[in-house]
Amino acid sequence: MRSLSILAYVLLGILLVAGAMGNWVNSYIQLVIMYIGINIILSSSLNLVNGYMGEFSVGHAGFMAVGAYITSVLNVWFFTDSTIFGPSLFPPVSAVVLFPVTLLIGGIGAALAGLLVAIPSFRTRGDYLAIITLAVNYIVKSSIENLQVIGGARGFMGMGGVVNAMKSAVPVPWVLIWVLIATGLTIWVLYRFVNSTYGKGIVAIRDDEIAAEIMSVDTRRMKMVAFMLSSGLAGIAGGLFAHVLGYINPGTFTIMKSTEVLVMVYLGGMGSLSGSVLSAVILTVGLELFRSFQVWKWVVVPLLLILLMLFRPEGLFGHRELTDVFPWLGRRFAKKERQV
Repeated sequence: MRSLSILAYVLLGILLVAGAMGNWVNSYIQLVIMYIGINIILSSSLNLVNGYMGEFSVGHAGFMAVGAYITSVLNVWFFTDSTIFGPSLFPPVSAVVLFPVTLLIGGIGAALAGLLVAIPSFRTRGDYLAIITLAVNYIVKSSIENLQVIGGARGFMGMGGVVNAMKSAVPVPWVLIWVLIATGLTIWVLYRFVNSTYGKGIVAIRDDEIAAEIMSVDTRRMKMVAFMLSSGLAGIAGGLFAHVLGYINPGTFTIMKSTEVLVMVYLGGMGSLSGSVLSAVILTVGLELFRSFQVWKWVVVPLLLILLMLFRPEGLFGHRELTDVFPWLGRRFAKKERQV
């Protein structure tokens, strides 16, 4: 109950901060903040599978694509007059209320796609699972390229009309608000999950799956829940990403995007939510600072991954959290909990 009240205060603070940003922070800084939030969702959700559960998934961009397209198609269909879907089903201003619903539906669609990965994961691990997730990434990308109703290889647009409709109802940076809310909720949900019975179960699977089964851990159920949660959050990140840009195409969700998320996970530390947050901030800001050298991005990012594997395979935090690196911070929070 106490954690829910804290979450409510945090979300209220996010709304106030985001509303203020609309007036005081220029659009470029807002864009960078949204990229950071989306990357935090992607890196922390992938860390659930690759870090906490010890599997090796390399197709996170595929789940991101599923969520991006489902959310975008629903929003354009529901709230805009388009040549593809005809007149809008709902008044455009209703997007203010229904946008999080379509975002959640996109996440559910991505979670169901994650279920397709979870099922073969019952019999495979390590390199074999990496091949499966890589194949899923290519299947999703190729399928979208051949679906002309949603633009095919040309891409899909119209999300800008949805964003404008929300702003016309209430003139605040709605996408920024939802990115910040989704980022806060993602960290809270994953923190609660990894400290729950399920979290202990997936860590047991990482350490020794056979021993976990002997200790009556339902490994199939644990894997299924972890994969679906991870891919569902990636789908939500994809839906937000689509509305930040206002346009998406299959080329956005290639293995290179999955590699970028992998670098964030390994840079921050396998099995560390704090590390995922920090690495997402570092990599996003770093790429923006060196945008003029964008042509070298796909030389530097894979090279960074290689260097991490050679010299710092545990990442910045390893399996530790911020309170483990700075014990005084953990003692301070513990003291506040005792006072409450």
